[in-house]
Amino acid sequence: MGDTENEAGRVVATDYVKLVSNDDHEFILKRSHALTSGTIKAMLSAPSSFNSNEMSKVQFREIPSHVLCKVCMYFAYKNRYTNSTSEIPEFPIEPEIALELLMAANFLDC
Repeated sequence: MGDTENEAGRVVATDYVKLVSNDDHEFILKRSHALTSGTIKAMLSAPSSFNSNEMSKVQFREIPSHVLCKVCMYFAYKNRYTNSTSEIPEFPIEPEIALELLMAANFLDC
């Protein structure tokens, strides 16, 4: 059984989170990947009015989609290479977004 399936083998909405950028682009990713961020982890662990069977949604009013996309890519990269015994490739960062990405990483604690 995969990490996103319940006992019946179905994908469960609570195994994913939706991150929304300030320009309303939505990124759906595995909850385990999103928890790379201390900030997102704290947001998702706070008591909320969400139905426990619904996908959690986190809105970022200060992060544009081109930066949030790169952050999501980093979450997957981090998840893939944490505790890896193989050679870890460099994570590519375009110089044009380096400052915005640094500010987002600082805010997201990742």
